[in-house]
Amino acid sequence: MEQYSAGKKLDRAFEKLGKKNTLSFELDLDTDVTSLKALDAKSKPRPGEEIPDEAAELISGAKITVTVQSKKPIEKSGEKDLVGTAMKISTSDGDLAEYRVIGDYAYVRADMNTMGKMMGSPVPSADDLPPEAGAIKKVIEGKWVKFSTKEMDRAAAEGREAQGTPEPDPSLDAKTQKRLVKALRKVVAREVDFKTAGGGDGTEHITATAPFRTLITELFGELRPLAKDLPPGMELPTDKDLKDAPNAKVTADFTLKNGELTEVHVDLAKLAENAKVKKLGLTLRVGDGTRPTAPAGATKLDLNELMEGFFAGPAMSEPEFSESDLAYQE
Repeated sequence: MEQYSAGKKLDRAFEKLGKKNTLSFELDLDTDVTSLKALDAKSKPRPGEEIPDEAAELISGAKITVTVQSKKPIEKSGEKDLVGTAMKISTSDGDLAEYRVIGDYAYVRADMNTMGKMMGSPVPSADDLPPEAGAIKKVIEGKWVKFSTKEMDRAAAEGREAQGTPEPDPSLDAKTQKRLVKALRKVVAREVDFKTAGGGDGTEHITATAPFRTLITELFGELRPLAKDLPPGMELPTDKDLKDAPNAKVTADFTLKNGELTEVHVDLAKLAENAKVKKLGLTLRVGDGTRPTAPAGATKLDLNELMEGFFAGPAMSEPEFSESDLAYQE
């Protein structure tokens, strides 16, 4: 009875999220430098390719915040219904990068100096750039820049045409999405053990525990009959591919406030197996957020200037991505 009741409460909590017009998520990597270094050592990197201390420190304190506002409830929204989206990556030392899409423009800013240190490739000083660098200097300085999403889409289409590449694979249609969700719920009901605990003041905790390998093996087993409806190139792993995945039990702790989902915490430390990891988890906080707005004083960035100047190089010599790609990669 508790299993059924807890599952229904979670279902209703997620349904409430879908009825909102503005929604914000904050993803927090709950780990430390020692644990990250231990995971890196387990992967046996080549000499000189170990994770830099600076990168481990930044990653351990990283948070990703995403806010979406739509004209319609989120569950009924398509890309054209979105009024604004915003994504921010921050660390304990401050904001690392931020990206917003408002109307026909995308706005970007980043702490290029910190990102360069993290990647082990320091960026040049803005003072060292020639005058023709233009708005790229603003990028180096960490100022807001903007570009037209319509121009980006047009450049991406021209790039595909010039290279003879096809249009991007279509996204999942609504019918397939519903079938995927149904398959997921079926596996969760069968394999996940739910428990509830009251926290007072309208707060309730629901824990969901399941053996990791069993859960993902069963999940992909339910999805395989739907493979023909998935976008081309989206291959599902076989049971053989998953046989070496750790089968330790993983627990997700859902926090509900007056029936609404406010936080999810997943402890992943047991999946590290032999690595000396003491702290490894993910925390997702959910809220209404604030409406994404266009930052004042953003400098218009010419896309050709961006491609041929600051990001010059064979990997970026042709526009191969669209505004929607950027929206999900920031």
